[in-house]
Amino acid sequence: MAGETPSAQPPPDPSAHAVLWRLRRNGLRRRTDVLRAWIGLGLLLAVLAVAPVAAVLVGDAALRHYEDTARHQRLTRHETTATLTRDAPRHPEPGSDEEKKTRYPVEVRFTTREGRTRTTRAEVRPGLPADSEISIWVTVDGDATDPPLTREQIRSRGMGWGLLAAIGVALTGAAAHAVTVLALHRRNLAAWDAAWAETAPRWTTPT
Repeated sequence: MAGETPSAQPPPDPSAHAVLWRLRRNGLRRRTDVLRAWIGLGLLLAVLAVAPVAAVLVGDAALRHYEDTARHQRLTRHETTATLTRDAPRHPEPGSDEEKKTRYPVEVRFTTREGRTRTTRAEVRPGLPADSEISIWVTVDGDATDPPLTREQIRSRGMGWGLLAAIGVALTGAAAHAVTVLALHRRNLAAWDAAWAETAPRWTTPT
């Protein structure tokens, strides 16, 4: 409509075309461009500095935790021989890779350290006949359980938590950068709208 101020059309953000554009002196560079560049650089350096430290600290804490867990498991679990009370299912094809990986819960019978006979359920290979003997780990309560954590498992879990900590630092830095970019972009749009509202009437043909 004649006489109305046309809407502002800000220039495209140069970030997608020139990463160093904001750090070079030029007539189009805004203060927010410089601020955004330095904030991005600061966040990058912070992530590079903090991520390794976080990985070491978290990984070391996790390592100590799992070492304590393994120590407790060795004190409260023991390996014993158990006997199947019935045949294990034979569903997988004999000799197949699936048979090597598949385990079925079957009731087994074993004797506790106190000499009492107990029954529990244990995961066994397919096709084992009744009265087959297997080695199982049991708790002090007589329940079948997993063996204590090995050194390799402890190391792997500690490294996993360390890696997650480093990734968490990187994601936090990325989120902080995204929030900063959004805030500065909105500030740029507001400044552009204000400048356009002042300039546009001089470009509008009066009726």
